[in-house]
Amino acid sequence: MTRRLSLFNITSLVVGFAFLYLPILLLIVYSFNASRLVTVWGGFSTQWYGALFRNEPLMEAAWVTLRIALLSASLSTVLGTLAALALTRYGRFPGRTLFTGMVYAPMVMPEVITGLSLLLFFVAIGLDRGFWTITLAHTTLTMCFVTVVVQARLMTFDRSLEEAAMDLGAPPLRTFLFVTLPLIAPSIVAGFLLAFTLSLDDLVIASFNTGPGATTLPIRIYSQVRLGLSPEVNAASAILIGIVTLGVVAATLLTKRSALRSRRDAH
Repeated sequence: MTRRLSLFNITSLVVGFAFLYLPILLLIVYSFNASRLVTVWGGFSTQWYGALFRNEPLMEAAWVTLRIALLSASLSTVLGTLAALALTRYGRFPGRTLFTGMVYAPMVMPEVITGLSLLLFFVAIGLDRGFWTITLAHTTLTMCFVTVVVQARLMTFDRSLEEAAMDLGAPPLRTFLFVTLPLIAPSIVAGFLLAFTLSLDDLVIASFNTGPGATTLPIRIYSQVRLGLSPEVNAASAILIGIVTLGVVAATLLTKRSALRSRRDAH
């Protein structure tokens, strides 16, 4: 039995999507505005994209953001995958409840609390704030998301494949590298892309743990917006949205490809 969409449902859907995506669409459109006034349309132009690439502070902030995102996403992917394996393969072990709470705490805790806690921790151990403190803070934030994604795949993993490989003489490490890892690779890649995206556009935690020479792009954009909007900010935001969109699309395609491959193997 199928239910027809009513006028109210269609209107709610349109209004909801417009509320979510219309401001983003307007930002992208006005990044091609020829006028210096960001709220006044002066014709189509790509001059602000050229001005953006000549803006050394913004480009330096973008390079710092990209390095932090890649490094923190890589670390969180490794740690999150190991945490997911521990939670799904080792049953109940001493300290499991505490370990689970520590893994998932950054996901449910407000970012202000997480950023302040990490700041106090770095100050207590005498670690100077800068590139590495932001990287460690982003790793702490994003590792839990990787754990959730990989754990969901491991919960539905057919362990008989591992058992068959070990029955044929493969040691545990070789079984993991050549059987388990390729099968859960799409979820690992999806977790990496999610961690990369979260690190790329984080502002709150980075603002607590930043230092000299470690200004990320969101912090730079926020500081410029407070002083007055610039068309270059629109261009930078449009590029950032494009990168995030590509990451989400790539993760979706990998997930669909993995699902189709699993269906073909099942048949």
